[in-house]
Amino acid sequence: MTEELTGWQLAQVNIARMREPLDSPLMADFVAGLDPVNAAAESADGFVWRLTGEGNDATSLRFMDDPWLIVNMSVWRDGEALFEFVYSEEHRPFLKRRREWFARMQEAVTVLWWVPAGHEPTVAEAEARLRALREDGPTPYAFTLADRFPLPVPATESAAEDE
Repeated sequence: MTEELTGWQLAQVNIARMREPLDSPLMADFVAGLDPVNAAAESADGFVWRLTGEGNDATSLRFMDDPWLIVNMSVWRDGEALFEFVYSEEHRPFLKRRREWFARMQEAVTVLWWVPAGHEPTVAEAEARLRALREDGPTPYAFTLADRFPLPVPATESAAEDE
């Protein structure tokens, strides 16, 4: 059964610490790729929603009160759809070049969590989930693509299974 039929979807946030300001020559290729990569995400199978700020991306938004962190947040049908996009032909070249544009961070920079279908997570919600992952490791509340947790089980189903 797909997640969209269960009433749950997968939210993800990832952050990156810029090496230089977005308007610098170093960041030019990254900035030029924002619209095409965002368009590829929006047309990908399983895409539901993505966070935007000024313009058509979220680069104007700040995360954890750090002016050097940029944020990407989206909601997907399930983990497989997200995985397919992350490693897609359109997105993979940007993954390969990320160290040119962004500093390596020692703490977790990506977190996933289940949301009720139709819910658009807030930056504050994403910050709380990322902090939880950093403090507690992967849990059903906050996990990674490599350490996914199953869909939440409604209390009524859980109680019926215990009988």
